[in-house]
Amino acid sequence: MLYGHLDELRERTSGRLAQTLRQTGGTPQARTERDVMVGMYTQRLAQLDAAESGLCFGRIDSDDDQQRYIGRLGIRDEDADYQPLLLDWRAPAARPFYLATPVSPEGVRRRRHIKTVGRQVTRLDDEVLDLAAAGQAGQTSGLNGEVALLAALNASRTGQMTDIVETIQVEQDWIIRSPNKGVLVVQGGPGTGKTAVALHRAAYLLYTHREQLARRVVLVIGPSPTFLRYVGQVLPSLGETSVLLSTVADLYPGITARREEPVRAARLKGRLEMAEVIAAAVRDRQGPFTGGLEVTYERDALRLDRRTCVRIRDRARRARLPHNQARPLAHCWTRSPSRWPTRSATTSWAAATCSARRTSPGSGRNCGRPGRSGSRWRSSGPR
Repeated sequence: MLYGHLDELRERTSGRLAQTLRQTGGTPQARTERDVMVGMYTQRLAQLDAAESGLCFGRIDSDDDQQRYIGRLGIRDEDADYQPLLLDWRAPAARPFYLATPVSPEGVRRRRHIKTVGRQVTRLDDEVLDLAAAGQAGQTSGLNGEVALLAALNASRTGQMTDIVETIQVEQDWIIRSPNKGVLVVQGGPGTGKTAVALHRAAYLLYTHREQLARRVVLVIGPSPTFLRYVGQVLPSLGETSVLLSTVADLYPGITARREEPVRAARLKGRLEMAEVIAAAVRDRQGPFTGGLEVTYERDALRLDRRTCVRIRDRARRARLPHNQARPLAHCWTRSPSRWPTRSATTSWAAATCSARRTSPGSGRNCGRPGRSGSRWRSSGPR
């Protein structure tokens, strides 16, 4: 039944994509909307194709006799008032599948792991979390909850990392679903699952904050191309195809680092103090131009002296934003004379004078205070 709904969703999405691609012409706005719809349908098709393998991998039976199936994406029954047929593993309602234990059952009586090959169910493993009920019924097997995990650990390796969505452990789930409040550092020894957890966290954040992250893009940085090839199929298998992968050497567009760092330099750059060195270097390069700065305002070239540049820099620093986030503020103030941090009356006078000189016959090239060569701004005339 679930695969029938999956096929129906795929067919419907493919039809809408084909119909959208057939649209031609129209206004610029219509073409932009068409491109947005094409991207949305393409992304949805990728999610539906990724869910083909292991669409449903679990079920939880609650204390109120409700059954919820857990899978790679959410599916609703449109003929039954959109009742959920399959819960996305990232949805809050699916979390008890990963957190429930006999000590803290989270309202779950039984957890079932479903193993499939293609579209065929090959194995079922039940974990009875209500130990009292299990003892009365004489059930003694499947209580440790390690059957599915051991099966995953004993599975053959393919040379590429696979997702762990079916066997996420409690501690891993805490990390994956941690609030998005800044930097999250995951520490552990080799082979402890740090990379897998980080990739599943990226998939969870894309599910929870999709609109916000879609504008900013998620970037996964790896130490080498070999590593990226090894982990490159995890996120696509979870239906997330919009994530960018890059090595540190390829981060700057158009430039690829090819030489090896000397050992001494590599050790220095790997130390925590290097962050302070970089911050000091960035701050040093925020200094004003020695001879001032020339900016274009409407059709005039206006020149800011060094003191004005210092004030703009200090004002941007007071925003207490990282350098790249503060740059647009400085650029905005630089390009708008009415926002320059000087006396407002002088600013208005200069803008008005430039406008008048620009439209007056035989106007000169200078646009500053008459008789003052060191004026705060000066025009180079119309361009």
